[in-house]
Order: sequence, then C-alpha cells, then structure tokens
Amino acid sequence: MDAMNRWKYAKRSLIGLLCLPGLCVAGAIHGKVLLSGTAPAAKKLDVTIDQYLCGTEKDANDLIVSPRNEIANAVVWLEDTPPNASWPAGADKATVDQRGCEFLPRVVIVPAGGTVDFLNNDRLLHNIHATPKLNVSFNRTQPKSRTIPITFAKPEIVHIECDLHSWMTAWVVVAAHPYYALTKADGRFAFDNLPPGRYRLHVWHERLGTVPVAVTVPDKGDAAVSVEMKMR
Repeated sequence: MDAMNRWKYAKRSLIGLLCLPGLCVAGAIHGKVLLSGTAPAAKKLDVTIDQYLCGTEKDANDLIVSPRNEIANAVVWLEDTPPNASWPAGADKATVDQRGCEFLPRVVIVPAGGTVDFLNNDRLLHNIHATPKLNVSFNRTQPKSRTIPITFAKPEIVHIECDLHSWMTAWVVVAAHPYYALTKADGRFAFDNLPPGRYRLHVWHERLGTVPVAVTVPDKGDAAVSVEMKMR
C-alpha cells in the first residue's frame, strides 16, 4: 500500500471512529460561490420557431449572477466523504419541466440510479436529447402532458437539449454520494455532519468550468469558505 492509499485508509478509519454512536463529533462547511471580477452582460438568444408561444427571444441563463457577484446554479461536491452517508427521503427522484419553451429548473441533482421525470406543459412538441459518456444516450419526442422518466445509472454531468428549440438546455448532475449541493441566487451551499479534517471541494458551473478548493473542518466550530470562479 503506497503512502497516498495509507493516508486515505487512515482518514476513513478515523472518520468511522469519530462517528461511532455516542462519539460522533460533527462539524459543517458553509460557503458561497462568487464571480471574480465584473459580471458580463446577460446574453439574449433569438427564438426562431414557435414564436406564438415561445416569444421572440430568451435569456440565455447560462450565467446568473446577483448584484453582489453571487453565482446561482453552481454545483458543489466533496471528494472525500464520511462513510455511511444516506440520501434524504425522495432524493432518488427529480423533475424537469418544459414550460414557456425553457427547461425548469435548469440544473438538477439526482443520485446514481435515480430517475428524472421530464414533463412537457407547453402546447407544442418538444424533445429531450442527451449523449452522455457513461450513461445511456436518449432522444425522445415529447408532446404536451406526456411524462418521460429517465434513469441515470452512473455519476457524471449530463447535458440535455431540445433539438426542436435550439436555445433550450438543462443539466442533470448524477451524484456519486449525498454530499452534493446546488447554489441558489445567493450563491450559498452547506454540508453538515462532517467530522473534523481536511476536505477537497469541487465547484462546477456550466459556463465557468470546475474549480477545486481545499477546506479544513476544525475540531470545534464550522468551516467557512468563499469560492471565486473566473470567466473562461
């Protein structure tokens, strides 16, 4: 066993010991994802089909930044996780609607083996199309009011498109464990019930890429972290 593997084994053993009944010492990571520098102007996309329902243009929504540079729709996860972490009830299901010629929400998280129900509440035909690397590809036409469930078996980030309406896009983040979080408008995320120690975070955004961050949960109290992402 090399030094790196010995360290990982020792860390998992320590975490397991700390979380034995009656001995568990739990901390947390509380953070915020921010854009470094000045946010670019919001992009508009031309609507070229079905304008009677979709309108003539749409917000791109590929980078949503608050006046305080807080980033929405960033996905944050831990690389090394405590053992025996459990998903909350109902986490194995997510829903993505097609409404107003947009995917809503734009980003969802579902565990590996979980299912996303794709809905269509528009009075026109859509389709859902994805060509993931690890999961099964699909391309399904979807008339109004039809629900199409798609199960994602392996962890990866999957891009969803509607071929009929080229501006429509969504992302399914297939999670390997429960320690994944999606930032809202205030850019915040949190992970609770973490034993003290050093952790490595990964922060992903569809337009800004992925940023790794190291953070240490102290023996007493919580860790606060601010993650800055830059335009590529």
